[in-house]
Amino acid sequence: MRKPRYERLADMLSSAIRDGKLAPGSKLPTHRDFAEKSGVALATATRVYKLLEQRGLVRGEAGRGTFVRDPNLPMTLGVHQTAEEGVTDLVFNMPGEATDADMLRAGLRRLALAGDLEAMLRYQPHGGRMHERQIIAKHLAPTVGPFDPQRLLVTSGAQHGLSITCLGLLRHGDVIATDALTYPGFKSAAALRGIEPAPIEGVIGIMDPDDLDRQCCQRDIRAVYLMPTVQSPLGSVMDEPTRKRLLEVARRHDLILIEDATYAFLEPDPPPSFLSLAPERTVHIGGFSKSLATGLRLGYVIAPLKHITPLQEAIRATTWNAPALISGLITGWIEDGTLAKSEENRRRDGAERQSIFRSAFGSRPVMAHRNAAFAWLPLEKGIRAHSVITHLKVQKITISGADPFATTAATPQALRLAFGGVAKANLPIILQTVREAICMAKVE
Repeated sequence: MRKPRYERLADMLSSAIRDGKLAPGSKLPTHRDFAEKSGVALATATRVYKLLEQRGLVRGEAGRGTFVRDPNLPMTLGVHQTAEEGVTDLVFNMPGEATDADMLRAGLRRLALAGDLEAMLRYQPHGGRMHERQIIAKHLAPTVGPFDPQRLLVTSGAQHGLSITCLGLLRHGDVIATDALTYPGFKSAAALRGIEPAPIEGVIGIMDPDDLDRQCCQRDIRAVYLMPTVQSPLGSVMDEPTRKRLLEVARRHDLILIEDATYAFLEPDPPPSFLSLAPERTVHIGGFSKSLATGLRLGYVIAPLKHITPLQEAIRATTWNAPALISGLITGWIEDGTLAKSEENRRRDGAERQSIFRSAFGSRPVMAHRNAAFAWLPLEKGIRAHSVITHLKVQKITISGADPFATTAATPQALRLAFGGVAKANLPIILQTVREAICMAKVE
């Protein structure tokens, strides 16, 4: 059967984009100009552009026009993923809003007019420029407590912060305590350094201090890795009494506390950070990708002064320094309030998505933070995650099971859904499809 005219025109433009004849960033003709040139109605031209946008090949910007996107850079490409056209990605979060490009455009314009632009073309201090470290420290002080900016190092994202912590402070063969379900990025960084994870018992992502104490008595554990405020993948927030009990164990066994605050901004009223409770042994790591944009890789590590030199050496050995252009952008957004506004927008958007998610799954037990655009869905007895994942793959929906997050030999049967990169208008039907796939797996 012959395709409709609008599909054939969209296929033609798709081929031109993928072949490089229409380069990323190229501006397409207006809908009206394209209609006249192609000899079709304006409504047909609009359908062509809409189809290209659905394929992820173009992006329309209000007041500016329609621009070609890089087809080799999908919106939600994540770790260990191969992007396919038309696939809905529920594996990897891609927070963002339509106004993000305007935010970047304004930030770049501000930098272009700055008096010290030439400084960004030169090598930077390994730990970042001091005035930018001071800006970030002042921004963090209300939530993590005041600290000396000399203890803060600027990194190329929070993942880079985790990597230099493993490289600079831990040795091959060290044992590090973790949650039974934890962030895959830390697992990767630890594995590359030859560090052995020791899973500690806990409840909904909150580590049990007693089990940590028992295991420290049985083996030589060097450090503890935690996400105490909005844990990934479960979204839990550790209460203050548990933090203090864990701190007692850490002091008793002289453990380094690695506090990952990647998602902490989602919790508007967090308990005291480990950094504020135990600055002498806490390495606090965070970044701005989740609150601004995943492509803007800037993070920070706050550590005791005795650890700063080895951490700086690890930065020197890996990236030399974080890009001055990105640190300049983000510190500018801290000062003018853009970051605070973006964090609030992410919290509001996450809460709206959680509401959609809860409506789709009704009374099913789920684990999630109220402001997070991800959730953990345990499966009923007899339902295998692999079966659900396979069903959904046929329907061009990718989703993750528990394997990437598990540090135990036995992996729970559960699904982790990340829905920050899906249009909210499409989310109900996509989540309904996931629910139907679970029901089908149950019948089988």
